[in-house]
Amino acid sequence: MRSITTLVAAVAATALMTGTAQALPLGVPSANPDSGHPANVTLPGVTLVQRATGTDPLENPSGVITHYGYLSDGATLEQGTRTEPDQNMYLVFPHGLGGPTANYDYGTHFVFQGHENGDDLAYITRVNLDVSDPAHRITLLTPVGNDGLTHFNSLDGSAWDPFTGSALFTQEDGSSGGVVEVAPDGSSVRTLYGEIGRGGYEGIHPDNRGNLLIQEDASGASVNVDPSDPSSPKVTHQPNSFQYRFVPYDRGDLSAGGRLQALQVRVNGKPVVFHANDPVGDVFGKASLALNTPGARFPARWVTVHDTATDGNASFDANALAKAAGATPFRRPENGAWQPGSNFRSFVFAATGDTNALAGQVPSLAARGSWGTLYHVQLNAAGNSGTLTVEALGDASHASFDNITWLTPDTFAAAEDRGNTLHSQLNMLDSVWAYRLGDPDPQRMLALGRDPVSEADAATGGEDNEPTGIYRSNGDVTAAGMQGTLASLSGARMFITQQHGENTLWEFVK
Repeated sequence: MRSITTLVAAVAATALMTGTAQALPLGVPSANPDSGHPANVTLPGVTLVQRATGTDPLENPSGVITHYGYLSDGATLEQGTRTEPDQNMYLVFPHGLGGPTANYDYGTHFVFQGHENGDDLAYITRVNLDVSDPAHRITLLTPVGNDGLTHFNSLDGSAWDPFTGSALFTQEDGSSGGVVEVAPDGSSVRTLYGEIGRGGYEGIHPDNRGNLLIQEDASGASVNVDPSDPSSPKVTHQPNSFQYRFVPYDRGDLSAGGRLQALQVRVNGKPVVFHANDPVGDVFGKASLALNTPGARFPARWVTVHDTATDGNASFDANALAKAAGATPFRRPENGAWQPGSNFRSFVFAATGDTNALAGQVPSLAARGSWGTLYHVQLNAAGNSGTLTVEALGDASHASFDNITWLTPDTFAAAEDRGNTLHSQLNMLDSVWAYRLGDPDPQRMLALGRDPVSEADAATGGEDNEPTGIYRSNGDVTAAGMQGTLASLSGARMFITQQHGENTLWEFVK
């Protein structure tokens, strides 16, 4: 069985293989219903192969961190806290990597994940894909300290920085979040709170100059869906999250500091900014409508919110400074990705929206991104300004966009994270979509199912499965082949996590 290099497999159309202007191949016809534990459904000729699951043991357990997807803090393993492995990062180290067992051959192919659990016990794992022995298959990179804690929470996004030779992980933990830098063998771990700040960071993506693109997921104030009726459902939210860029002074050493910037978008010549005293206006205003009108294009630029040269290296609240600098807030932009072959001057990012049909079914809110929105940013040659285009507006069938990865130079995959409420309201589980730039008609690549553990959890207030951490790359750890280059698509492999429940890591294969 060989790794899939496109997502068309036996599909006759070759659009996803070539990136040409052909129509996308016909996809999976429908989402799975919110009932029972249906199987995952993929494109014809494509299957999902399990690479790890929650009950798999860790090579080097530490405290209550003993398994891939569970803490040993319950009466039984399955009753313990689920750790929710999220964003996947596939890397190939031709000369191998070390680990906790001296002189052991860990192979050359690896998948790294941050785990989203809290209570200061979030952690980072490395799946050693070339290892079959369960005793060495999965390595813990962040063991607990003397107090039994890692002091990390909600580890979510990840990226490989070829200039520092390290992996970067984000903590989606509001003003307590931030970026963690880890050696791929686990030999060093440090935080970058004084350089990049604290925020609900999720997506993180370096460019070929060493700059870091970061998406923030921080929900805003709740607002009534009918502002004239205080008894109406209060389930829509003020845009409250920012799209950041960190420009380091030394791309080989992020601790040397740099400038944190945030994206500012102008509508009718005026920057769209956050209004602390007018959440209703921010939700229902004309600027919100404009920023969610498909095909609309607006000037955008980076504005500096913090500079270690003048502001120092003390930890800071990035969200508060972005608001003060007049950056433009969005509805939870969870992740994004550089467009391959664009010289890191074009990227797409996803705003999740409200994840509640009581908001999305209000036409004025649907038109303002309540179901979610996909944005395309194109920067000028200098990279300091450009345009933001509304690539696609979500609806009940295409909603709650989360993770992004590129399939071809002009087609990207967008995974949904609807959540239990929206699953129940619409009787529809999550999907993964293939979007071609400029094409309003995406195709479903995956109709996610629900494993029996997640089904049982959801029945008692837990979470349904979601498709997260979608990642496609050939694993090149050099700058020449990093994600965002055309080279990264050659011989690429693709992974996804069926998060919650059994917490299974899958690889798409044909």
